[in-house]
Amino acid sequence: MLSVALIAALAALFITPPSSALFFEIDWKTLATLFMLLSVLEGFKQENIFNPLLRKTGRISKLKNLTCFFVYGVFFSSMFVTNDVSLIIFVPLTIIMFRACGKEKYILSVLAFENIAAVRGSLLTPFGSPQNLFLFSQSGISAGQFLKIMSPLCIFSFFLLYGFISFLYRKNSTEEICLNKNDFKMFNASDGEKFWNKKRILYIFLFVLIVFTIVSRTVFWPFVTIFVAATLLIFDRKILLKTDYVLLLTFLCFFIFSSSICKNPAIADFLKKVVAGHEYVCSILLSQIISNVPAAIVLWPFTDKNGLCALLYGLDSAGLCSLIGSLASVINLRIYVKEFPGKSFDFIKTFTWISLAFFAIVVLPQLFLLKINFGA
Repeated sequence: MLSVALIAALAALFITPPSSALFFEIDWKTLATLFMLLSVLEGFKQENIFNPLLRKTGRISKLKNLTCFFVYGVFFSSMFVTNDVSLIIFVPLTIIMFRACGKEKYILSVLAFENIAAVRGSLLTPFGSPQNLFLFSQSGISAGQFLKIMSPLCIFSFFLLYGFISFLYRKNSTEEICLNKNDFKMFNASDGEKFWNKKRILYIFLFVLIVFTIVSRTVFWPFVTIFVAATLLIFDRKILLKTDYVLLLTFLCFFIFSSSICKNPAIADFLKKVVAGHEYVCSILLSQIISNVPAAIVLWPFTDKNGLCALLYGLDSAGLCSLIGSLASVINLRIYVKEFPGKSFDFIKTFTWISLAFFAIVVLPQLFLLKINFGA
């Protein structure tokens, strides 16, 4: 994706020669906020902040309940720690647990459900995914308005996911499991371990500060960014080395691409005619080529004043169509293939038919909702 972004940025600079104004047209606020989120959420992973929740899996005795625990764990956590981080937290344990109870035949289907949960849970909040963060920053709508727009999709997806899980276990919804607890001892508390250690408190504080910065749209975001970076440099500098700078560079390149093509009258006029009024379809289709995060950056400048909702609905549904539609899906695939080498095709096949079935159910009601409530 970074290679695609670099090529696109360079091509755009040839089409429209750069000027000093380009520097000020880049959305540095979104880049800074994304940097803070990525860094602090990396700290969440390193400090195993979700371990107390994950330990509760040892108390679950029914397979359907275990599946619901993982799927809805991803669904709700993705609203706060982004969709990719929620998958990184829950997918490895899902594989461990289903192996431990001898139910490997269900792993692919459950991971597909978790992928859907990550895509559909994260759509609710402005900081649930990078594309939401970008559009929230650009649009100027309030956090309350954002939640109002996205809540119908989130609520419907919540119940639809349960329907999919119930269908998977339709033949035996009360199937019991027998766990070998040694297989997930990595999630057990070590002797004398306390949850509220200094680093966990630090990361939770920084996360709350970042969320406040996003929601309040404070003009002091540069100072918050400096404060977060300095705090990490002093207390846990290794985290700064693990931050996903590839994603930040990809964002930067697509900002350059978008700003440059906007300055070309012929290209800008063409794209505005194609995109304006068709944001829902355009966002879904373009995301299958370059993923939904860069698609948000490319399409936003050509969206008309009533197209924000359609763009959000399309981008947050694009990950249901294919692996390319959302980078979170690619992360899910990478985790699976690491545990099951040579079985990527099996993952893609199962993921595709389950996700497309979910997409087929939600795509038209979402369009109807746009027509009724937002005039898209």
